[in-house]
Amino acid sequence: MADTPLFPLESFCSVPGVAHVCAAGESLPLNAYNTALAKYINDKSGGHTGRHDQLQHIDDVRAGVSQAWNVSVEEVGFAPSVADGVSIILESLDWKAGDNVCVHEDEFPSLVGPFALRGQKVERDVAKYPAMRYHSDRNLQDVVNSRTRLIAVSYVSYYDGRRVDLSYYRRVADSVGAILLVDFTQAAGYTPIDARIADFAFSACFKFLLGTSGAAIAFWNQKRLPEWRPTTAGGYSLALGEPRPDWETNPLAIRNDAMCFSSGNPAHLAIYILREALQFLNQWDPIVIERHVQTLTTLLLRKLHQEGIPSSTPLEKARHGASITVTCEGSSEIVDGMRSVGVYAWNGLGRVRFSFHGYNRAADVDRIMEVFPALYRKRNAGTFNG
Repeated sequence: MADTPLFPLESFCSVPGVAHVCAAGESLPLNAYNTALAKYINDKSGGHTGRHDQLQHIDDVRAGVSQAWNVSVEEVGFAPSVADGVSIILESLDWKAGDNVCVHEDEFPSLVGPFALRGQKVERDVAKYPAMRYHSDRNLQDVVNSRTRLIAVSYVSYYDGRRVDLSYYRRVADSVGAILLVDFTQAAGYTPIDARIADFAFSACFKFLLGTSGAAIAFWNQKRLPEWRPTTAGGYSLALGEPRPDWETNPLAIRNDAMCFSSGNPAHLAIYILREALQFLNQWDPIVIERHVQTLTTLLLRKLHQEGIPSSTPLEKARHGASITVTCEGSSEIVDGMRSVGVYAWNGLGRVRFSFHGYNRAADVDRIMEVFPALYRKRNAGTFNG
């Protein structure tokens, strides 16, 4: 019943008396952040040998991610953010007139924005900008067509916590020869990940991976797309081959691994922190973390149902992740009201979102139910099923 946390609470910078149920927005920081900062300061001040140590941290994290995601080390790199990685892919593709990109109508902006902004400039040069096509939960196959070049999807939705069937998305993408781009941000850190199903995949690190912003994991499936290369680069992502290249005569080449998503130096401090976070998470099999988390999600769903409060998150464990959402009026005021009594949830987009990680327990669900139903009914008197 998840009566006790899976993770030791003393490993976190937590506030006594607070039920922190907002990992899908920002997770609790580890005390090991201090260890990471101390190591980084020591290495940064260490001259050229310190730089070697920084590079070793990058290699260590890439190795850890490759093992967790079932891919090769060469296929793992970092981008400054998911949106930056998506933008690199956008710029790299040779778009033709009539091409389109397909995303869910409630997809996260990082997957939509880079493509949609280009689509708004279609009148200037129709051949260079893909059109956008939006699908619902039920009509992906009807929206995708022979001109769909790329399908972008979050494995778990930030909006309602819904988990998609990636094998279905893979089949649809393959049926029209489209690239499949997957965002694992709302899944990585508590559930098993097999990134090989995607052509490209990304994950922010400041949520369930227990890291910070500044470095997002980037995956390039070199078995499926061996010839792909970015069309933008910098000092870090170029394969210069010599310390002083002749820019006039030497053709430029880009490094042949997923670190090509880092045009400049990666965010070393964020990667130092991520290394500590991955070492912490590796103490548990992701299946064990997921079982603990979903014991809490299903417990909360059951209690909400008993109170007549509808959730927009599917009930079945296979169809949701670590978050439960409730669509409602006054979501901002409700979350503020809960925070005032020590229950930290997340709001926005007209819904309240509760999310769980290994540091949560059943008592946190009880804390939610002590305060949320009354606040919900105060602003949604005509919508609950009681």
